[in-house]
Amino acid sequence: MKTPSRFQQGFTLVELMISMVLGLFIILALLTMLVNTSRTNTEMSTVNRVIENGRFAVQLLATDISHSGYWGGHVPEFDSLIASTTAAPADVPTAVPDPCLAFSSWDPAVTPNHKNNLVGIAVQGTDVPSPVPSPTSPFCASAITNPQPSTDVLVVRHLEPCLVGSGTDDCADTRTAASPHLYFQPSRCSTDTSAFILNTSTFTLKAGDCAADAPIRRFASSIYYVRNYANAVGDGIPTLVRARFGVSNTAAAGNDPAFLPAQALVEGVEGFRVEYGIDDRSDTGATVDLAALGTAINWLTTAILNTPVNRGDGLPDRYVRCTQGAACTADQMVNVTTVKLYVLVRGEKASTAHTDTKKYCLASTCTVPADYMGPFNDSYKRHLFTQTIRLTNVATRRETAS
Repeated sequence: MKTPSRFQQGFTLVELMISMVLGLFIILALLTMLVNTSRTNTEMSTVNRVIENGRFAVQLLATDISHSGYWGGHVPEFDSLIASTTAAPADVPTAVPDPCLAFSSWDPAVTPNHKNNLVGIAVQGTDVPSPVPSPTSPFCASAITNPQPSTDVLVVRHLEPCLVGSGTDDCADTRTAASPHLYFQPSRCSTDTSAFILNTSTFTLKAGDCAADAPIRRFASSIYYVRNYANAVGDGIPTLVRARFGVSNTAAAGNDPAFLPAQALVEGVEGFRVEYGIDDRSDTGATVDLAALGTAINWLTTAILNTPVNRGDGLPDRYVRCTQGAACTADQMVNVTTVKLYVLVRGEKASTAHTDTKKYCLASTCTVPADYMGPFNDSYKRHLFTQTIRLTNVATRRETAS
């Protein structure tokens, strides 16, 4: 019997074309999913980077601000609530100091009360208007270079927490002519003729036993502002920067203590505003100003001594922003007990299919256009960070039992 032959048969042309089209659709779907996933990951990375930079910037600022007004145990007479204080204090600040005053002019014979003003006013600031004026700032114009318009400048002062001679870098004893760092020594002895010494050498104040030398700490101060570039002028990356107080170690600068060139801290910080919480009301509601601080403590009840009428209570009664158009006064700055920060951070790269049409409020109460930033109408993603920091070293001195 003859077996019928069997023929192998492949795809027809129509079947082949259909299978190719179906395959192309599948590949296209996979590519689309891959592109969307990659774009989503990129956008998530951008957002995460914005959040990370913003949190770091606020944390860095808050850490430094929280130390402001720390003077190694020294308490200005006008801020002391010691019950036995009956005399009028002699160290009330007379003006908001120039943080960048040449060190040769710190001598009381040249600039009276400058050191008291520095110690009595722990933070200060101003703004950089738009367009940027020349000079850029009423103080420290040489240290504040290429600032971002419509942002603020913040100056913080305190002592390094470690003692001179403890072996750490910030507290190494470098009182030499070639590197004359600025140091602070508070008095602990009732027979000392000065409440503190703020100088580069010659420290003669005593500890509580009036025999041993009082501890010495290095003076620390920083200027924070936003620069309009990160690494090179014109790169267009707004950056939070800090100029720290130190020694230039150059003959041209006289080897004197001064603010060093600013160093970049956090890229992408586009907006920076500061509000100052002013404690200018006592528990009784009485006004506290320089005139009141310059008098002896007036206790509401002399038998209890728990409510000073002419001293603050450590709590902010109102917030102000310091600008070149409305400069903060010594009355205001001497009573600052909190600082409120507004930090606007943008992404490092533009995001596709995104347009930022938001208005960002950088004030406690936004009532005028100058309180806002934006809308920018560009493709950068942004996030606004706010935080209130208490000046513990100043506010705690004013706390009362009532």
